[in-house]
Amino acid sequence: MKSAHLLQAQREGRKGSEGPPRTHKVHFLFLLLSGASEIALRPGSGITLVIQPRTPALPGKPCYILTSKRRDTTLAIRSGERAAFTFSCQNPESHFVMEIQKSVDCVSGPCPFGEVQLEPSTSVLPALNRTFVWDVKAHKSIGLELHFSRPRLRQIGPGEACPDGVTHSISGRINTAEVKIGTFCSNGTVSRIKMQEGVKVALHLPWFHPRNFSGFSIANHTAIKRLCIVECVFEGEGTATLMSANYPEGFPEDELMTWQFLVPPHMRSSVSFLSFNVSNCEKKEERVEYYIPGSTTNPEVFKLEDQQPGNMAGTFNLSLQGCDQDAQSPGILRLRFQVLVQHPQTESNKTYVVDLSNEQTMSLTIEPRPVKHGRKFVPGCFVCLESRTCSANVTLTPGSKHRISFLCDNLTRLWMNAEKTLSCLDPRYCQRKSYRLQVPSDILQLPVQLHDFSWKLLVPKDRLSLALVPAQKLQQHTHERACSTSFSYLLASAVPGQDLYFGSFCPGGAIEHIQVKQNVSVTLRTFSPGFQKDASRQVLNVSFIPFFKEESIFTVTPDAKSKVYLRTPNWDRGLPSLSSVSWNISVPSNQVACLTLVKERMGVVCQTGRAFMIIQEQQTRAKEIFSLEEVLPEPRVRRRSFWVNVSNCSPASGKQLDLLFWVALTPRTMDLTTVISAAVVGGAFLLLALGLIICFVKRKKKKNKGLAVGVYNGNANTQMPRLPKFQKERKDNDSHVYAVIDDTMVYGHLLQDASGSFLQPEVDTYRPFQGLMGDCPPPTPAVCSRTPTSKLASDYPPPPMPSESEGEPYTFSQPTKEAVGSGHADIPLLDTQGPTELVE
Repeated sequence: MKSAHLLQAQREGRKGSEGPPRTHKVHFLFLLLSGASEIALRPGSGITLVIQPRTPALPGKPCYILTSKRRDTTLAIRSGERAAFTFSCQNPESHFVMEIQKSVDCVSGPCPFGEVQLEPSTSVLPALNRTFVWDVKAHKSIGLELHFSRPRLRQIGPGEACPDGVTHSISGRINTAEVKIGTFCSNGTVSRIKMQEGVKVALHLPWFHPRNFSGFSIANHTAIKRLCIVECVFEGEGTATLMSANYPEGFPEDELMTWQFLVPPHMRSSVSFLSFNVSNCEKKEERVEYYIPGSTTNPEVFKLEDQQPGNMAGTFNLSLQGCDQDAQSPGILRLRFQVLVQHPQTESNKTYVVDLSNEQTMSLTIEPRPVKHGRKFVPGCFVCLESRTCSANVTLTPGSKHRISFLCDNLTRLWMNAEKTLSCLDPRYCQRKSYRLQVPSDILQLPVQLHDFSWKLLVPKDRLSLALVPAQKLQQHTHERACSTSFSYLLASAVPGQDLYFGSFCPGGAIEHIQVKQNVSVTLRTFSPGFQKDASRQVLNVSFIPFFKEESIFTVTPDAKSKVYLRTPNWDRGLPSLSSVSWNISVPSNQVACLTLVKERMGVVCQTGRAFMIIQEQQTRAKEIFSLEEVLPEPRVRRRSFWVNVSNCSPASGKQLDLLFWVALTPRTMDLTTVISAAVVGGAFLLLALGLIICFVKRKKKKNKGLAVGVYNGNANTQMPRLPKFQKERKDNDSHVYAVIDDTMVYGHLLQDASGSFLQPEVDTYRPFQGLMGDCPPPTPAVCSRTPTSKLASDYPPPPMPSESEGEPYTFSQPTKEAVGSGHADIPLLDTQGPTELVE
């Protein structure tokens, strides 16, 4: 053929210089002898060969079919004709396609049963994409069987292609209408297709494929009294995906189609409907029927929306029955399904009971875990209800007792998801009531891993809130300290239209309880099969409490051994606009807490309002307010329990508020300033006490000088000492013996008021704090406030720092009303001026 093109080019080149040829007949004869194709069809073969342009046409220079008489774009060769031709281009396979049509009339004459041959042979055909079509017409009562030898066929859907490009398109006939049974590739399970009233088979071969056989034979068959029967053979484990006739268009009205599955008796089969549609029926009802050899309930009838049978042993049939459709609005009946055949599994004969008869709002779904599969066959995983109705996805509804079994080679490929709703309808009944969120034992005994168990907690709007108290303190999952337990709790808002995620929490932290304002979803998520061992640790109590306005309040009791990392809700998406969240952080009396905020996650820019952080001590109510748009507070030591409150503004587009901070405890230590101050104050009190004692003694001796009162000591030395020191030791002399010390204060008259009555002395004793410890978070400032970056605003002035000796109370007694003895009271032992105030 290439030489023919060269000769044509040489001829055209000579034409420009030598003029036109003498005759067309000589030129075309020379061309055909050099590289033409010649096709001859025997008389009576019923074959017609047509070469025509492919669609869509290839852009560029056109290509023509050249014969001895003319050039054209179409060539038809009929039975008994011969033709020689070539092409005017070097790539005719890009411009033309070939179709070889053969009509077989089994109505007026006998049918040519047996192996179907390719006629003419592919070896004499030009290298074009070619389609062999066999159109067999038969009587309505005659059945025809197409038998496909190895390789068997595999049905494909719209838009799918075969790897080698070789396809079989098979159609049937209903009166004069053609019904498409399906398009098939090689290497499948379809071994036979039986039809009635005629059949049409189209074998498409790409131009480069060397195949020279049809791959099927035609045999006579008794009447099947339905549209068709498709037979599938399984010799081992495998799957087959099949479709109803005319898919994806509508199944013919009031027709019946059957699939026969030949399965070894020791294998198990399961059917799954991948997609389906039902039409509008006037009469009858669309349905599927199963015929299982040996079953006492044949046929088993199911609706298309029902769960289909599984765990079937051996061979079975599946039939699709249409109905009489509404002429005005017929609708479409179509079905695409999958059959999986595999070895019986160890769990297939074991039944588990899940009792949901006492549940009203709980449901359980068992489904495949999302994984990626390769091209290698993977046995399916099915859940069977009552051992027969099997499906890859099963939902157990509340109010019933369910018996389930598993048809699965590896149960780790399945998981469970459960959901339960707890709602409060009457606040008077449920307020302060407590409920336990725990996975029921019926679910834990199943051999499938629990993935999620979600509790949806609903409360009356603006009337009640929720408090969650775990059996073990929780840790919030952060990048700095990730959860490593077998399960965690995911908290998210359940208010319609509110996208608020509080965070993920796991056991082993410092969060004692969590309060949320409105409806919330609590999801227990497991991360390993080890959750079965940790199930006893999974207890979360929920109670309905009086309503509060903040989105959430976290009560945190840090551990001295490790830092506590905390972050705002909606991490990485930003705290919702105009929302507020608080942390109640307890500090033990023998510890101090260091509060450190991480600045890297800050990016809020307010469009309206201001974003605030409030840190308030619970005992003194000292309050610090920081604007989060400016600068975060530096790390600071907190000696008492305190609140941390974060309130968001309306952020500008693309900006958000994400705040991460941590709290660490250290032992409380006394600094040098406190020690010095305590020593000075203690020394001053000691000197004052000694001075008072000396003054009282001297004044008493003067008062009693001329009056013999008390005990007389004749051994007392009344002479002035002449030596600088005593002649006797203190234990031998009487210098330490005083005459009389009266019980009445020398200056008792100073305690009298103007009327002469004695004043009650003040008692200065230490009493432990017995007030509120801050049950409510600090009030949020107004949204439009322009509070400076850092401000100290206390509702009550902070008390002065107590001295180190405040644990030793000093009490002044009530003075007596007895008359003070006369004496030299005009000589005071202490100055009469008022006491001097000590300033720290």
